[in-house]
Amino acid sequence: GYTAPCLPKARRLNHTRAHKINNTIGQILIAERLGKKRIIAETGAGQHGVATATVCALRNVKCVVYMGKLDVERQAPNVQRMKMLGAEVIPVTSGNMTLKDATNEALRDWINNPWDTHYIIGSIVGPHPYPDMVARLQAIISEEMKWQLKEATGNENPTAIVACVGGGSNAAGAFYHYLNNEGVRLIAVEASGLGVDTGESAATMVLGKPGVLHGSRTMLMQTEDGQVIEPYSISAGLDYPGIGPMHAHLFKSGRAKFLHATDKEALEAAFRLTRMEGIIPALESAHALAILEKEKFKIDDVVVVNLSGRGDKDLNTYLKHFGDHEQTR
Repeated sequence: GYTAPCLPKARRLNHTRAHKINNTIGQILIAERLGKKRIIAETGAGQHGVATATVCALRNVKCVVYMGKLDVERQAPNVQRMKMLGAEVIPVTSGNMTLKDATNEALRDWINNPWDTHYIIGSIVGPHPYPDMVARLQAIISEEMKWQLKEATGNENPTAIVACVGGGSNAAGAFYHYLNNEGVRLIAVEASGLGVDTGESAATMVLGKPGVLHGSRTMLMQTEDGQVIEPYSISAGLDYPGIGPMHAHLFKSGRAKFLHATDKEALEAAFRLTRMEGIIPALESAHALAILEKEKFKIDDVVVVNLSGRGDKDLNTYLKHFGDHEQTR
């Protein structure tokens, strides 16, 4: 068990099974106001693609989703959901065929079709105003958190908030209304893949340095001559070589603490939560859960973990590693 009460903030119960719908609802309304008739999006885990396809179906707008070929294969259920919703899913075969590469292709499309196309970016990345706009739309997470905590504990302020970070939109939303409250610890968890020293990692804050990616100056995994280092994580939503500039600022200012969890730690945390609570978390969220075993809390602390998505999409990956987990129990 954990050393303190841990309250899951269940974004997995959102319509479309993750926090991404908070952003796409706002952006489809902006697109309509701008008169755009075609929507494009990038997606890694497929959750943002599903959320974008959903709002496009609702508003009867053409939808094109770019997704790395590797992610298409490992997140097949979400690919089928997007297609059922009427979206065209384009597999991207450049680079290591994951989230960064899908974002590259979406940006190319947007640059070539500026008049009729709106790009619904799924995280707090990209050129201004996207990082700020997406963070504001996701701020509903911490807004809800305040009244839910008040109702459950009598105090709207937890001891700490823990969230996983790839680009960082779910963490941005979870932190947003607590940024100026120094009494609340903010803990962001990156994916360290096979380990930060293995060359197979996505822990940008450990391995990165300032650089420019997709229109933002932020922390970036890069070589000495500025070429992007391909990231790796078992989680399709966290293998991004950069991070939202908001999080780079929180890191530099010391307002948030940045930790990392390996594939193995995330898998173990996911299996543990499933057995303890009957909740199967997304692999992304499992990285945040993994930190609860390592970070020390007091018995009377109240810790909120943002469960940003459901694990349905990751069942094949979980089943593939289930035997290994059982042998080590």
